[in-house]
Amino acid sequence: MNEDIKSKIRAVPNWPKQGIMFRDITTLLKDPEGLKLACDRLYEHYKDKDIDVIAGIESRGFIFGTALAYLLNKGFVLIRKPGKLPAEIVSQEYELEYGIDKIEVHKDAIKEGDKVLIVDDLLATGGTLKAACELIEKLGGKVAGCAYIIELVDLNGREKLSKYDLFNLVEFEGE
Repeated sequence: MNEDIKSKIRAVPNWPKQGIMFRDITTLLKDPEGLKLACDRLYEHYKDKDIDVIAGIESRGFIFGTALAYLLNKGFVLIRKPGKLPAEIVSQEYELEYGIDKIEVHKDAIKEGDKVLIVDDLLATGGTLKAACELIEKLGGKVAGCAYIIELVDLNGREKLSKYDLFNLVEFEGE
């Protein structure tokens, strides 16, 4: 069903380094039919779910997250890299292959008990998305689900997120 979306995602071999097959959504974004289809499919999946707010992870989660927030008539919250938010923040560190990174959200962005749908473009190892879930929970929110366009299934990111409701539009394996 989502082959039409998958076909609009460009594969860029050996980027950002040798041996990596980068899945580039810029070709999906610039295609009006593909962009509409992806947003419509996310909307169809979440239109009847109990969600209070959408949170998008920098930066491509902002694209699909704001579109979905608009379609669902919900507010949108930014989850950003360090040093980008002007008001009081809460942060969450997470491990990368080569070190530690951090994401942040405004402290007043999530209210106690808010049901939050987290949106990003890609699930790879799951580190960033897991940190986003922990950040929402640190503020007293409940993770209503995690939505992303692409899942790189060989990287097993889903295993780190087994307690959450996950939804993707396309999967890539071993390519």
